Amino acid sequence: MNRREFVKNTAVGAGIMSLGAEAFQPRSVRGANEKVVMAVVGLNIRGGQLCSSLVKLDQAEIGYLCEVDEKVLGRVTGQVEKSGRRRPEGVRDIRKLLEIPGLDAILVAMPNHWHGPATIMGVQAGKHVYCEKPACQTPEEGEMMIAAARKYNKVVQIGMQRRSMPGVQEAVQKLREGVIGNVTFARGWYNNLRSTIGNGKVAPVPSHLDFSLWQGPAPERPYKDNLVHYNWHWFWHWGNGELGNNGIHALDVCRWGLGVDYPTRVTSGGGKYRFPTDDQETPDTHTATFDFDGKSITWEGRSFHKRGFEGNGFGMAFYGDGGTLLIDGGGYRVLDMKDKEVAKVPGSGAQEPHLQNFMDCIKSGKRPNADVEDGHKSTLLCHLGNIAWRTESTLKIDPKTGHILKNKPAAALWGREYRKGWEPKV
Repeated sequence: MNRREFVKNTAVGAGIMSLGAEAFQPRSVRGANEKVVMAVVGLNIRGGQLCSSLVKLDQAEIGYLCEVDEKVLGRVTGQVEKSGRRRPEGVRDIRKLLEIPGLDAILVAMPNHWHGPATIMGVQAGKHVYCEKPACQTPEEGEMMIAAARKYNKVVQIGMQRRSMPGVQEAVQKLREGVIGNVTFARGWYNNLRSTIGNGKVAPVPSHLDFSLWQGPAPERPYKDNLVHYNWHWFWHWGNGELGNNGIHALDVCRWGLGVDYPTRVTSGGGKYRFPTDDQETPDTHTATFDFDGKSITWEGRSFHKRGFEGNGFGMAFYGDGGTLLIDGGGYRVLDMKDKEVAKVPGSGAQEPHLQNFMDCIKSGKRPNADVEDGHKSTLLCHLGNIAWRTESTLKIDPKTGHILKNKPAAALWGREYRKGWEPKV
């Protein structure tokens, strides 16, 4: 069967932009020890970074690239081919992509409003899913993602890469062993020097962009010239602000290190101070505190000033009755109660181990290092911090389920409205 016949017979021709790749055989035909055929979905910035890592892994085959912007698709396709790998097939519509029988897994690097729906669609189509952070755009989607992964028995790895970094794994193990005694407080932070996003104007959609498909499950809004490809992060309709964008990395490690699941109380403060008249809806200065049973986590994000805590613009710190443990990149440091450094362990911040863990679990059937359930629990902290800020209220949380108690305005933000015909269902 030649490629033209393959496209015709699998009924995906309308969604595929021919880039010259061959069809791939299903895993049942190829054998369990051969390469894992993957598709990276959403290629701007993060998707391109994932491709750069995948080409370093022998067992990974980038069979397909899925993107609604033709310019971005062409650029990343060239990037993969230049690495010496075979040229991937280009697909515009994820629905067509999921019909391809020779595809084992998809890597979702789309905007946040796509994370939950795309993951659910993927496992329902029989594909394993690597979904970038945050796991979902709403708490309700996170719960649905867990249910879908279990129902269809698929591996769902969330892009919380520190779960697979040896240095960070060792740091958490040291906390468990009591290297700084009894740990009751952790802090995460992220600082950056971001520019204003200005005031966007309704404009014609660029000819190379399928903006309707970009919006996908989100109710349609007019195209504005300051939205795509990055500033959507700062609008509640599509993104989750800096807390969901980078705070998730710190909060996941803090929650993991403290060994906690759901909080009992969440408070949040801050505001949009640096550029008060531009279009950004999310805060540029944000603090959130999460109280658990006998332990607390605080996160701070500032988008207009790079100076952070402990000499770093991004990091995590654990404070115990015997000292402090700091995680910086892929390594860690330990300080005693007199602030003297007693240990310094370097570590790699590479993301390849996380992707390798995903592929290993596809073959073994084991749960990955950042399983969707942990992804939901850590992402939920981001959602709760945002919800507390948006409703200007202190949230009381059920520590068994993570659900908001006795607060109707806050509970109303547990889910979201979807575009007709795109509602995720399990």
